[in-house]
Parts: sequence; C-alpha cells; structure tokens
Amino acid sequence: MIAIFFILVISITGWKLKSLTLGGAMGAIVVGLSIYVGYSFQGLLLLGGFFGSSSLLSKVQSAKKSNLLDLLEKGDRRDMIQVMANGGVPAILSIFAAINGISDQALLVVFCISIAAANADTWASEIGTLSKQKPRLLLTLKKVERGTSGAVSSLGTCAAIAGAAFISLAASFLFSLSLTELLYILAFGFIGNLIDTLLGQTIQNKYKCSNCGKVTEKQVHCSKRSKKHAKYSFLNNDAVNFFSIAISTILGWIILS
Repeated sequence: MIAIFFILVISITGWKLKSLTLGGAMGAIVVGLSIYVGYSFQGLLLLGGFFGSSSLLSKVQSAKKSNLLDLLEKGDRRDMIQVMANGGVPAILSIFAAINGISDQALLVVFCISIAAANADTWASEIGTLSKQKPRLLLTLKKVERGTSGAVSSLGTCAAIAGAAFISLAASFLFSLSLTELLYILAFGFIGNLIDTLLGQTIQNKYKCSNCGKVTEKQVHCSKRSKKHAKYSFLNNDAVNFFSIAISTILGWIILS
C-alpha cells in the first residue's frame, strides 16, 4: 500500500507540474507498479532518479528551448506513449525479475542499463540543445539546427555521459553491484544514446515543410502537410527511443552472458 501511494503521488505530482499529461501519469503508474514488482523500492528510486532529473532539466532555460517545439513532434509534457517508450523496457525486465527472482545479477545490471540509456538520451537532449554551437549530424558531420534528430554536440555528448554516470552512481547505492558492473551500466547507457542518435539520423521520420522549407518531425507544418524528407525512414521519435534502449540493453545482456 505504501508503494502504491508513493507511485500515485509521484505520478500525480508530475501531472500537476505539467511534466506529464494525464495519459502520461497513468502510464507512469503502470511502469512504476511493474518496476516495484521486480525491484521493490530500490527500483522505484532508480526510476525516480531518471524521471525527477529529466523533468527538472526540461525546465532549465525553458524559454531558450521554446523554439524547438517548432521542430519536434510533441511538446515537453510526456504522454503515455512517451512514458512507455522510455520506461517500457525496464518495466518488462522488472517483471522478468519478479518471475525469475532478483538474484539474477545479469538481469539486474541490464535493468539498470535500460534506465541509464533512457537518462543519457534525455540529458543529452535537454542540455545539448542549450549549446552555443550548432550540432552536427553523427554520420556526415553536417551542421544542422538545434533539436534535429541524429545530431550531436560536445555539450550534448558530455551530458549523455553524465546522465549514464548519474544512474550508475545511484545504482551503486541502491543495489549490490561490483565496479565492473557499474562501468557496464555507464558504458551501455551511453551506447544507448549513440544508438538513438544513429537511428534518429537514418530511419526516424522527418518531414520538410512545403511552405518554409524547415526539416521537422511534424507531418503538418505552417498549416500545410509536409513532405517526407527521408525516403527510407519509418520510425517516429517514440519508437526510436524504445528501440535504442532495447538494443543497448540486449547488447549489455550479450556481453554479460
């Protein structure tokens, strides 16, 4: 009952603070309960470290980020799909842990990796967009507008490393993990951000506005339907987030096994 109350309070608070939509708050409840089933309060606190820090960073210099809303498919309030995209993998792993028993150390490590990957990507996005220098596309190094999917900056890269390290450090206090396992969490958490960037540049849906010429995630821009910018793209940002976390987690599992 204490855990349910804790999850409800955190989810409702996120909704009241406009970090979550109502659907996002409901999704957070589902993810929170799933994680509690497998990893009790330690898992909830680790998830809370991700959610709390990312919500706080989204408010930092928010005025400077307001122009990015013109490029992004969704606003700064996470809806249910966004919550599941970031929290779905750790929730699934936690349910597996409940079935198999949390004594499975490898499963615990990849659970932490999944949250580290989500946190690394979120910190990179929230902090990287404040860079004074224009980011560059990962594969071509071409300079693009801030907020463009698939672009990297020095500030964003450092933020991604810091985000993964933050979860690794938090995990060291919450769980019994070796130094090697903590380094795995940091490394594969950062790799998750790199995979997200790679997928964002290559197969994430982007559209070019037929009116102003901007490349955006929005299918409708300037009140007109935009044209698809990349011929072989087929994933939206939420799908990219989910698959980048899943792939980095699978890679971590393979290395640990």
